[in-house]
Amino acid sequence: MRSLLLETDWNEEWMRRQELRRTPDDPAQWDARARHFRPRETHPYAQDFLALADIRPQESVLDMGCGAGSLAIPLAQAGHNVVAADFSSRMLETLQEGIRYYGGLDGRIDTLQLAWDDDWQAAGIAPQSVDVAIASRSIATRDLKAALTKLTVAARRRCCITLIAGASPHLDEHIMRAIGASVTRGTDYIYAFNILVGMGLRPEVSYIDSPRRDTFDSLEDGVADFARMLEDGNEHRVDELRSYLAQHMVDNPHAGEPGAKGRPQGRYMLDHERITRWAFIAWSTGEPEPPELHP
Repeated sequence: MRSLLLETDWNEEWMRRQELRRTPDDPAQWDARARHFRPRETHPYAQDFLALADIRPQESVLDMGCGAGSLAIPLAQAGHNVVAADFSSRMLETLQEGIRYYGGLDGRIDTLQLAWDDDWQAAGIAPQSVDVAIASRSIATRDLKAALTKLTVAARRRCCITLIAGASPHLDEHIMRAIGASVTRGTDYIYAFNILVGMGLRPEVSYIDSPRRDTFDSLEDGVADFARMLEDGNEHRVDELRSYLAQHMVDNPHAGEPGAKGRPQGRYMLDHERITRWAFIAWSTGEPEPPELHP
């Protein structure tokens, strides 16, 4: 009996999906957003990622799509040498600001401007040049198999990535359900898992639930912000959105304080957290896991 699962070219299917995306990721977009990323305490999402990554003492790490260093900085603080790579030059500048802010990280983090589609070896990422390669919420490429292969080739022991496992991180499912709007759930991680299996690897999957509080200064500011969620046939639900926000906005006790990305928080927030679910996928690349020791 033929198996559709085994016969499907998951990378080809992924490429078809990417052709339907409105716009590909652009370094200029992230350059513009970089000003909102500032040194801060390690976010709970990053703490969960690092706990699942299980990086051993003194191991070197490639952090692909490092952004402003939410993982690279705590890794360096823990004694790891990190190659922090990103296609946004401004993000790398913001990371350098973070390195100076925290201090004591000289020589621990090497930054590299690099995109998924670049020639990694020509850029200095040689095969098995690091112990662990990670890509946290940063895989945005037409050729997913090529990206996963590059990570696998670069790492001597282990790779770890996260991809969306529910609604887009830009959506609040709670609101969308409440106003009768349709929601498309992300399945990116399913493609990655199946591509890795097809490569002869044995990926393992865990999940990270990342909470977030959206804040705003007035009802109309909230409507303008949340209205960006109303896509794909939901654009006409602005009145329902306004009614929902009016009923569920509460005073923000932390108004004016820096938020998760450094911007001052607004006067109001919603009476619930927005939860984004990420699939954490890890696989071994070469060195076998050490055997368990029993007394």
